[in-house]
Amino acid sequence: MKRPIYLDHHATTPLDPRVLDAMLPYYGEDFGNASSATHAYGWRAEAAALDARERLASAIGARDPREIVFTSGTTESDNLALLGVARASTHATPHVVTTAIEHPAVLDAGRALEREGGRQSSLPVDSDGRLAPETLAAACGEGTVLVSVGAATSEVGTLQPLETLAGLCHERGVLFHSDAAQAVGKVPIDVVAQGIDLLSFCAHKLYGPKGIGALYVRGGRPKIRLAPLLHGGGQEGGLRPGTLPVALCVGFATAVELCVAELAKESQRLCALRDGLFDQLVAELPGVMRNGPAQDRLPGNLNLSFAGVRADALLPRLPEFALSTGSACSSGSGKPSHVLVALGFEEDRMRGAIRIGLGRGTTQEDLTLLARRLTEEVRAARKSDATLAVR
Repeated sequence: MKRPIYLDHHATTPLDPRVLDAMLPYYGEDFGNASSATHAYGWRAEAAALDARERLASAIGARDPREIVFTSGTTESDNLALLGVARASTHATPHVVTTAIEHPAVLDAGRALEREGGRQSSLPVDSDGRLAPETLAAACGEGTVLVSVGAATSEVGTLQPLETLAGLCHERGVLFHSDAAQAVGKVPIDVVAQGIDLLSFCAHKLYGPKGIGALYVRGGRPKIRLAPLLHGGGQEGGLRPGTLPVALCVGFATAVELCVAELAKESQRLCALRDGLFDQLVAELPGVMRNGPAQDRLPGNLNLSFAGVRADALLPRLPEFALSTGSACSSGSGKPSHVLVALGFEEDRMRGAIRIGLGRGTTQEDLTLLARRLTEEVRAARKSDATLAVR
């Protein structure tokens, strides 16, 4: 059976062969433990991990490679940022501020904090998914220790004004964290220029391996205090114990470097493909609604609703494509996306939403075929009483 055309690059990405080539030596002859300080196997592993740390720091504009803390992925990085800051705080009731459209890793970490006696505020956003600076300013008060706002929303592609939001936080003595899993390597990120104190990102959204991520923790003064989630051998400055997966670290750094190097050209290509697909569908079909902003969105993101058609019934009619109805972490829940709920959409529009995630392997031919097949199936649904139609 022919593999479906992959258009779900927000969920994960295929491993780039160049990344695999960089990793393979560390699954073979360079298998050493980076914590083994008494022989050449350990020294080589430690050197490779340090090189990866330096490359990752450079890619996001960090000043010091020691500001990169390796984790298992963005979910762990988000938990370490939110719970680590809150648990290390001297406030009796530490308060974290998020938005209603954050990834579950952020929102659920905030709920865990609430069970420990802390507080979480999830702020509303506008119909494009953007947080208004004045809304954030009003939410920061006594006991607020951290604000966490995702750099880019995976479902509708919204890019947040990180520099503005971070500046507001710093004026109030509050740390600023961003989940940038969807942003690093796709849009420019510079943690120093944007004033970001903590940043979460990972490899598998960037054509790298699954199981490796990082938390950038700004150095310097004032020092950021974090309570570790795990306890063990003291690796990663005591913040994340465990033997470093050197091959994954090397693959992570290689993947990010490749994305950053190709960012401008790839962004332009994906924007042209995305906008061309939308224009073609609008020309062929009435009732096509773009969810999220027309501008200032992720280059490879297009979220659409088709009036009168349910997405969960439409997608099975398109087996030649790998598409989704939203975040991979919640796509099987059967509930409307919490992101689309927060944007204030009517239920029919939410139930009809599909997310198209373009990536490095996407071609014009792929999208021409997708436009034709979507047009056929949506027209067929609207002409019949089949289960595709919204009730």
